[in-house]
This record gives sequence, C-alpha cells and structure tokens, in this order.
Amino acid sequence: MDWDHNLKNIKDVFQEAQKNNIELLCLPELCITGYGCEDMFLSTWLCETAQAKLIELLPFTSGLTTSLGLPVRFEGEIYNCIAIIKDKKILGVYAKHNLANDGIHYEKRWFSSWPYHKIETLNITGQSVQIGAISIEIKNIKIGFEICEDAWQEDRPANHLATQGIELILNPSASHFAFEKEKYREQLVVSSSKKFNCTYLYTNLLGNEAGRMIYDGDILIAQNGNLIGHNTRFSFKPFNILYCEVDFDSQTSSTNIKKDYTGKLEEMSQALPLALFDYLIKSKNKGFVLSLSGGADSSTIAIMVRRMVELAIQELGITTVIKRLKLPVDLKNIKEIMASIMVTAYQGTQNSSAETAASARKLAKFIGATHYEWNIDNQVKGYCDTIEDAIGRKLTWDQDDITLQNIQARSRSPIIWMLANINHSLLLTTSNRSEGDVGYTTMDGDTSGSISPIAAVDKYFIMEWLRYAETTLNYTALSHVNNLAPTAELRPLNKKQEDETDLMPYKVLVKIERWAIQHKYSPSMIYEKMQPQYGTGIKSWIKKFFRLWSINQWKRERLAPSFHMDAFNVDPRTWCRFPILSSGFKEELDELDKI
Repeated sequence: MDWDHNLKNIKDVFQEAQKNNIELLCLPELCITGYGCEDMFLSTWLCETAQAKLIELLPFTSGLTTSLGLPVRFEGEIYNCIAIIKDKKILGVYAKHNLANDGIHYEKRWFSSWPYHKIETLNITGQSVQIGAISIEIKNIKIGFEICEDAWQEDRPANHLATQGIELILNPSASHFAFEKEKYREQLVVSSSKKFNCTYLYTNLLGNEAGRMIYDGDILIAQNGNLIGHNTRFSFKPFNILYCEVDFDSQTSSTNIKKDYTGKLEEMSQALPLALFDYLIKSKNKGFVLSLSGGADSSTIAIMVRRMVELAIQELGITTVIKRLKLPVDLKNIKEIMASIMVTAYQGTQNSSAETAASARKLAKFIGATHYEWNIDNQVKGYCDTIEDAIGRKLTWDQDDITLQNIQARSRSPIIWMLANINHSLLLTTSNRSEGDVGYTTMDGDTSGSISPIAAVDKYFIMEWLRYAETTLNYTALSHVNNLAPTAELRPLNKKQEDETDLMPYKVLVKIERWAIQHKYSPSMIYEKMQPQYGTGIKSWIKKFFRLWSINQWKRERLAPSFHMDAFNVDPRTWCRFPILSSGFKEELDELDKI
C-alpha cells in the first residue's frame, strides 16, 4: 500500500522499457498495491484506490502494451486481476482463476476465483471494458494470460488458451522464494512453452515486500520448449528488466540468459542479505543490534548484515546505498557503514568461555561492527537472590537446572533491548528452525527481538553454510565459530554443555522434522523410514522430537517475525498451524513403543 513508492517504480520501468524500444512489458502480480496487503484487500477502499492509481498510470504507457496487477471488486466479489494497457488505453482485465491457498498463501480468504470462459463487462471511470477470461491480439499475435498459481495447477487457463491458438502467454507472478524453487519454475515455464506450442513469459516480484516473504525477481522467457531469457535474481535495484526479441514466425529468437545462483548455499548467500536490506529500509529503522554470542546462529546473522552492505554497494554504488539507508553522507567505505548500522554485544557470564568471547570479538572486528562486551553476572545474581529470599532456599543445578539456565538468557534481553532503543535499531533474534521445533530456546531471552532472520532455517544447514562462507566466500573470521561445538553455554563450564547432547544430532533432528512437519508423517511411519539407517535406537529420538514439539507450540506462537526460506517453516502465522494444547501424540507414541 505504498502508493508513491509503487507508482514511482512502475513509471521508472515504463521509462526504461520505452528507452529500450520494448513493445510488450509484463509487470508482476498485484504490482500497484503490493501482494502482501493481507486483510486490507477486504476493505471498502483499497480496490477503489488501486483503480484510481491505474488511471493515473495510463498517460505514462505511450508506445507500450503492458500488464498492471491490482485487486478489482466486481458484483460484490474481489478478484486478483491484471489490467492490459495498450498506448494509454485499457484493453481489458484478466481475472485469476486458480488461487494460491497452501503453505504461506491464503488467497481464498481475500479473493474469489473467476470461472473459466466467463467474460463480463466492467465500468472503469465511465469506460466499459471486458473482465474475466480474456485474451487479446496485438500485431496479429494472440496473447493469453495466467497469473502465478494459475500455471501450477493441472486444470489451468493455458489448457483452454491452447484451443484458441494463443501464441504468447504472459504470467505476472508473486511467487515467494524458497530454496531451489527456481529450478521448478524454470521447468514449468519451459515445459509450458513446449506443451502449448507458444512463447511463455514469466515475471516475479522482487525484494522483501511485506515482511516475511522474499521475492527473487525471477524473469523467464521460453519459446517452444527452449529457454531464451533468464535474468540474475536477487537484485538490490528497485526493479529489473530482461528482454528478448521474439520472432513468432521462424521460431528463431534472440536469447538473453544471464548468470544466476543455484543451490541452497548460493541462494542463502543472496536471499537473506536482500531481505535484510529491504526490511531495514521499509521498517524505517536506523540499523541492527545483535547479541553476538560467538556461536553459529549469531555469527551467521552478523555475516549476513556485512554481506548485505557488500552486495548492495557492489550493485548500487556506495552513494545510492547511503541514500537508501538514510546514512550520514560523509561515510566513505563498507567498514564505516557497518560501524554506523551494526552494533554487536558479547554478554558474558561465569559460564561463558574464553573461546566464544574471542570468536565474537574477532568476528565483530572483521565485519566492522561497533562492538561492546559486558558481564551480566550481577543481574543474574540479583534475580536469584530475590527468588531465593522469597522461596526460602538456595537454587541448585541439581534441582533448578532449567531455571538457572533461563535466567541467564532472560537477563541478557533487557540490556540489549536498551541498546536497540538507544540506536533506533532492529534487535536481531538468533533462533533457528531446529530450536523452534523442540523449544530449545528461552522465551523473552534469546527469542526476544524485532526480526528473526534465520528462524526458518535448520541448524544443520546453518553450520554447513558457515563452513561454505568461510572457505568459498572468504569470510575467514568464521574459523573460530566453525571450530566450536554448538552450545548454549548456560550450565557451568565443567558440565561441558553441548546442544546435540541436550537434544540429538542436528542431522537426525532435521530428518525427523522433514517427515513429521513437512510431510505430516506419524511417529510409526517415520520409524519405518529411518530405522534401516539408524537402527532401533532412532525410536527414542523420534519420541523426544514429538514430545518436545507438542509442549512448545506456545513458544512458536511468540517467535519474532521471520523470513520464509525453505519449502516449509514452523511459524504458525504462515505455514504450520498446530494446537497449543493437544494430547502430545500420546496414542501414536504408545503405538511406536509396540513396534
């Protein structure tokens, strides 16, 4: 709903297209309003405002045929639409048929599905235009449309368009990023162009639009089974254009295929910095604050902020980055920018090791953050003294293990929040998805923050990425953290606390999680899958996972907003709804014991 911002981007795109003699321009889904308006789509005024903005854009479309996405209210229902414009005139409005309603999408809450073949008349400021399952003809080329989810269903508009001799299909999309999803998009676009004997053009949104979803700005062009156009994703620019000259007669078109990023490690290295960059700008904060423990999670986030600045400067130039982040104009280099926007603090206790302190200190220096170190033992002692006086006994590790661990994590929260408030900055939370699964995190402690960048990424992959970042991306300061076993460092040092001892090996946890949460398998079904590799001993880890998962839903309900990164996440506000109170899989785990 940032009308000025959205319209400026659209007008700038028009100008760039006109400068490059582009005749046909496909903009992404709901580009006028933004895709993530959520329940505001149901308001009485949003559709009216979007239509007014559409009219405002018409004078800027000279010489262009283009699509502009917006919600349209028609006969009491709201539809996800694109208006087709040719040289300042609305030719018609296409309405989406297949609505995304799985995973993190809830389109059926806001929009109605337009029936196939149905075409009606819509009045836009006194002009009558067709709305519905329309197609158009430009220069004797028949053009049809699909919008995002339309193309992913077996019963899709293209099946009907093929019978009409359509030669070109435009697909404006808002397809959220997930690891390795792009290769499926490419397969879809290429196979669609072959199956329907046409040229297929796909355009995706770009950036972190509304908070949780990241859009990679994917642009794909295929002709009769051949990929002829593909851009480089994850641009920090306000928009990206890719174009090809298509010959519809001879099928010998120009190609424009640029280098892109493949695999989870490369995609993680590009997607998360872009998400942080947009989130920082759009949240109107001045920077980030991070409690840097020297461990894997906080180190990953610290490097990602540094990488955010590096990639932004590399693509936009330092002057533009300073302007977009609203930083002092006299900053001269990456380190000065980092010192301005990134504040880290190592908050030690008597249970913290010299190794993690050194790891945090070295990493903070490497990335250029403003770094502090302090000890919170006095705060912890004050809380413990107060409760000991109240209950009339001393707290001991034998009797009060979880209590004594949690009070350390919680004592760190108020003071790091102070630093975030002082700096008008976002407090970065370090929880990962594996911790969210089993509640291995302290509520109002290490979960406390404004945004949780890696809450949708599992711990095993985070450790893999850190090794990749050290060796391939040359973030050499990560050598310290990569040589440390993951630990919360909340028990006395002589107890040698390690995460995988408290829980289970992260590699095993991730496998159980995939079967249980992504695929919804029962404990017995998971045992059948994993027993051949891990033996009968896997039973205890499966039981532990389901028990911890069930009793910790209340924690997941309170996690800070996070970016969707993988094929699934455990955020109940987006992907995975689970009851706060349940049986805890009692009968299912009893059945597992009988196997």
